[in-house]
Amino acid sequence: RGAQIIDINMGCPAKKVCNVQAGSALMQNELLVAQILEAIVSAVPNTPVTLKFRTGWNRDNKNAPTIARIAQESGIRAVAIHGRTRADQYTGHAEYDTIALVKSQIRIPVIANGDITTPQKAKYVLDYTGADGVMIGRAAYDDPYLFAAVDRRFFAQAHPE
Repeated sequence: RGAQIIDINMGCPAKKVCNVQAGSALMQNELLVAQILEAIVSAVPNTPVTLKFRTGWNRDNKNAPTIARIAQESGIRAVAIHGRTRADQYTGHAEYDTIALVKSQIRIPVIANGDITTPQKAKYVLDYTGADGVMIGRAAYDDPYLFAAVDRRFFAQAHPE
């Protein structure tokens, strides 16, 4: 019906979402993930489909590399990975090692997410993970100008006067 892109959010850690086996709870069922992704991609052959997910269900079950391979094989065009597990919710600090591992294992674009609070942090995360981009989330609530600051930093580097 005219969508330019479809983004599947398999990263939501909210209890009410996970209790109905949606959001990040799906990461526990890799076969179901594959079935869902293949069904959506085949239903909209002319529309790019992207996927956001977390590093895993909990720290003992970090299956982001497997989910990323499933996504790529299903025809997903890009993935965004939040650097925390579902069990972490939004506590502690995002970890970027898993995102870097995923980036090294798949060919589609990888977007890093989690704790991107300054232009300097955006650059650090890009350099550390090798990701193709960063996603700014909750930090924008406190600093709605963060997007412009990140854009200025990268635009100025790409096009010095």
